Amino acid sequence: MATSKDFIGYITERFNADGLTFRPMMGEYLVYYKGKLIGDVCDNRLLIKPVESAKKLLPDAEYQPPYEGAKPLILVENIDDGEFLRELFEKTYAELPEPKPKKKVQK
Repeated sequence: MATSKDFIGYITERFNADGLTFRPMMGEYLVYYKGKLIGDVCDNRLLIKPVESAKKLLPDAEYQPPYEGAKPLILVENIDDGEFLRELFEKTYAELPEPKPKKKVQK
């Protein structure tokens, strides 16, 4: 089951802050915060990278792969609390490395 645009809209509405973007990928979405990949949305599930701060904020969370064969990510079930989502995304963002610069394609 592919993720619905309504689900993406719901997360965006609850988050209610700048910097959150979604990139479509084969019927699902990659989740970016301030330019860093922080998780996935697959089958209407929000999954976040398992960095230390996310583990502390979600100590009892279930780990699920976004798709078969992928590394498990942390399932975020509390998507109704925008303040919690902002804290989770901000702390996850802080722990992730800066994205690698894109190489220029020569023509």
